[in-house]
Amino acid sequence: MIRTVMLSVTIVLCAYSNTPASAAPARSDAKPAASAAAAQAPAPPPAKAVPAQLPDVLARVNGETIGKAEFDRAVASIEARAGGPMPPDQRDQILRTILDQIVGYKLLVQESHSRKVDATDAEVEARVQEIQKQFPNEDAFKQMLTARNTTIDQLRTDVRQDIAVQKMIDAEVEPKAAVKPEQLADYYAKNPDQFKQPERVHASHILIGVPRGADAAAKAEARAKAEQILKDVKTGKDFATLAKENSQDPGSAPNGGDLGFFQPGQMVGPFNDAAFSLAAGAVSDIVETEFGFHIIKVAEKQPGGTIAFDDVKPRLEQFLLQRNRQEQTEAFVKDLRSKGKIEILI
Repeated sequence: MIRTVMLSVTIVLCAYSNTPASAAPARSDAKPAASAAAAQAPAPPPAKAVPAQLPDVLARVNGETIGKAEFDRAVASIEARAGGPMPPDQRDQILRTILDQIVGYKLLVQESHSRKVDATDAEVEARVQEIQKQFPNEDAFKQMLTARNTTIDQLRTDVRQDIAVQKMIDAEVEPKAAVKPEQLADYYAKNPDQFKQPERVHASHILIGVPRGADAAAKAEARAKAEQILKDVKTGKDFATLAKENSQDPGSAPNGGDLGFFQPGQMVGPFNDAAFSLAAGAVSDIVETEFGFHIIKVAEKQPGGTIAFDDVKPRLEQFLLQRNRQEQTEAFVKDLRSKGKIEILI
């Protein structure tokens, strides 16, 4: 099952994902206040045990069943996106969360049907093509479908439902989610720590990757390649062109190695230390991290300080709009839950 709007499914992914989105060093853009709140929040109670052998029907939502096959597709999809199987010690919590999300999504689909909200064939095909474009070729796309235990026909069905649900949510939520000027000013005034910006660096890198567990010969070969590229950089060859031709970081190589701005602690240690020690315009020596060997070029450095309201206003408005949408959507689903008949059978 490939959902584009299944509510809060990223919570499940974040719970156990061990795979970075890119081969670039890991980074986090979490808001300080959100991080502090998470650190202080009490641990959730243990989830009810999920049986090792699942029944054919796991739940009913207003009489409509959630079967094992549908549940298995959702689990396979999430594990594929997370990059591996769920940790055994988190199995009960993750599976319960997935089932809860399917229940919520079922309620939304049922409500969209009752309101006669639908997607056109053209909308469905356009969305499917958008998904296909995320893969380098047809074989890679088919491999994704197999990994997620689904088919192209099932994908189209899911996409049609997703579009209809999103249309309904937009119609229900958007009028209530608009951000008022006073909400912007109030949030900025009451959350000053969230607008303190530490020193930031805008850098690019070239990565010559080294697989985990590689032997000494493989590491030496990778280092030698990185050293040759560094020589090319020092002789005046264009850094961005060399990154596009040689870097093994799929997330940044197409953009000439550009990583954008990042702040202290967002990159792995050796990369972080090298980037922040360089002057603007400077290029590092070879930097070794768990990902391999990097050559780093700093484009710009910004000192820390408090971001002015006018500078942060567009992003703050988008953040509050998303938060309002999420709150209104959760309230909408909560109302559907209160009116519906939900039977959890495991």
